[in-house]
Amino acid sequence: MTNEAMTVEIDGDGIALVTIDLKGQSMNVWNEALMTEFAAFIEKFCADDAIKGAVITSGKKSGFLAGADLRMLGGGGISGGATDKKELFARLFNLNAMLRKLETSGRPAKKLMSGEASAKPVAAAVNGLALGGGLELVLACHYRVCADDPKIQLGVPEVQVGLLPGGGGTQRLPRLAGLQQAAIMATQGQPIDPAAAKGFGIIQEIAPAGEIVAKAKAWVKANPKVAQPWDKQGFKYPGGAGPTHPAAVQFHIGSNAMAQRETQHNYPAVQHILSCLYEGSIVPFDTALRIESKYFGKLVTSPQTRNMIRTLFINKQAAEKGEQRPKNVGKTPIKRVGVLGAGMMGAGIAYVTAKGGMEVVLLDRDMPAAEKGKAYSTGIVEKGVARGKVSKEKGEELLARIKPTTNYEDLKDVDMIIEAVFEDPDVKADVIKKTEAVIRKDVIFASNTSTLPITGLAKNSVRPDQFIGVHFFSPVDKMPLVEIIPGEKSGDKALAMALDYVGLIKKTPIVVKDTRGFYTNRVVPPYLNEAMLMVKEGISPALIENASKMLGMPVGPLALVDETSLELGKRVMEATKKELGPDYKPSGVEDLFEVMVDKLGRKGRKSGGGFYDYPADGKKTLWKGIADYFPPAKVQPSAEEVKERILYAQLIPAAQCYADGIVPDPQSADLGAIFGWGFAPWTGGPMSHIDTIGVEAFVRKAESLAQKYGARFNPPQKFRDMAAKKETLYKAA
Repeated sequence: MTNEAMTVEIDGDGIALVTIDLKGQSMNVWNEALMTEFAAFIEKFCADDAIKGAVITSGKKSGFLAGADLRMLGGGGISGGATDKKELFARLFNLNAMLRKLETSGRPAKKLMSGEASAKPVAAAVNGLALGGGLELVLACHYRVCADDPKIQLGVPEVQVGLLPGGGGTQRLPRLAGLQQAAIMATQGQPIDPAAAKGFGIIQEIAPAGEIVAKAKAWVKANPKVAQPWDKQGFKYPGGAGPTHPAAVQFHIGSNAMAQRETQHNYPAVQHILSCLYEGSIVPFDTALRIESKYFGKLVTSPQTRNMIRTLFINKQAAEKGEQRPKNVGKTPIKRVGVLGAGMMGAGIAYVTAKGGMEVVLLDRDMPAAEKGKAYSTGIVEKGVARGKVSKEKGEELLARIKPTTNYEDLKDVDMIIEAVFEDPDVKADVIKKTEAVIRKDVIFASNTSTLPITGLAKNSVRPDQFIGVHFFSPVDKMPLVEIIPGEKSGDKALAMALDYVGLIKKTPIVVKDTRGFYTNRVVPPYLNEAMLMVKEGISPALIENASKMLGMPVGPLALVDETSLELGKRVMEATKKELGPDYKPSGVEDLFEVMVDKLGRKGRKSGGGFYDYPADGKKTLWKGIADYFPPAKVQPSAEEVKERILYAQLIPAAQCYADGIVPDPQSADLGAIFGWGFAPWTGGPMSHIDTIGVEAFVRKAESLAQKYGARFNPPQKFRDMAAKKETLYKAA
């Protein structure tokens, strides 16, 4: 054994202590090295009579085992060169076969069931998070001891990247915790803590971290002959299972209906998980594992899962680890940050900065405004303390790091500035000059602007090479994306520090070209405008909103217009019209803004109403009065037609941004779309989706929509050229 992934020590009682500790990795994962070494151990464990039992633990402080190495799956490495379905199935079944051999000690299931044979005892000593294939290894052990730490996460999150638990999770979980709890964990992908896991029967014991190995060994020594519950005669699922059990029948009917309501049929993984739960409950355990691997194979070879793994895991991790950071710039510690403007954006930036461990100087024109900005953080902390998500002490420490002020002199010791004042060039120019008069010469100045070009703002700076754009999304504490925008004169140090800062606050960055609106704000307005154009055409607002949700958008576009405010949309439209002058091209919704904002005062959610009404009870409903101003069309389009129009209203401008170099690569375009405005995650992002349907098919459909609805749907020339050459975006990149 090479000991690249684990070590094995056998004590005087014949108990093997298996310590998983992948060399050169911050977290244990199932990769080729661990699979190879663990398989070799199991062979020895089953064959060597001197080994009486085993305890499995981790040598890393970061956790027990975080599941499969998704880089292997996302890159297609899972196929291992398999040339047919039979060979592929064998490879995918490998982990299941290995864990099954571990829990049976290689004994035939029939002999275990009859009592003719027993397995050697295996216990897990779980000293940190166990997710996906990590938890599945724990479940394959006969006894499970977990460290007494409420922060430890136990779960099967595979559904979040379009997969299902492929190492027995869909079969062992329901046999331990019941069908309903297994379905909740597997279809939602949310982890639970040790106390909840013990309550569900997933683990048997919680103990201080320093005692878990000893307790696991003691159990192994005291139980020399064992078998899993499902390998014993007369085993029954907790809560019942099977095609005729009343509770199980009710569960399967209800869970399928609820799953499709939540997923809109966009996530096959959810349906396959439910199929595994049902089919697995009516066949022998070994057959159930093969069923699970069959469904796992369907998912892992699908373009959808490949896209989701690539964008939501591989590319996201790469971005968060600073893939686009200049390699020639060393790290500068960021301990103190000045935030200019304590309004909604500034207050949110102050909170995430303090949460990231940095001190914050929160500056505004007067103390009531600055104090109000800090109060935003106080509200979040108090809510977190009340819900048990943060201790009172930690909350107080966070708030103590935020200093409200009106005095620019308080900025003299900061390491970085983030400006978040009103979206007006003159206002921003004023604070830039006042700030640069007091800060150190080496301090990076970042402007949080959603539309104003950074190069123009940097003209107000005496050090434009240290000036950069950092565009947050609202609400800052919840939205994961940050756009970083270098201006024409921004230097490598500015880019490096901006990326380092985003890493400290645990957001996902993309670096985009300096142009009005950058990336997201060049795509979202056309998407929202398309929904408003449909309202003008008399298409039912309910149809528009429901079709969007069916497409996989988190909220409908009309609800999003209300959230961002119609008044803001009108203001941005007017500013763009003023800037472009005769070059301004009408969007077609100018008159709708005039009716909604100027005539009716329906400016959005904050004003009490827009496309929706917002009653005191919080249950928003579409405003029925819209029909008085934009009468319903006699013939309504199908839901599929509306979905298509909403989808391409996002694909076209996203493709244009890529063609124009506003986003440098398809990875950034996909990350920005999903984490910036909630583009349907099941697609892997707009560029992944275009690759999946084919660039040629995308161009044909866009041209068809352009003929029907207008030139705004014309595909970029770059994509026409790619279609002619039969190129794909990711292969070209």
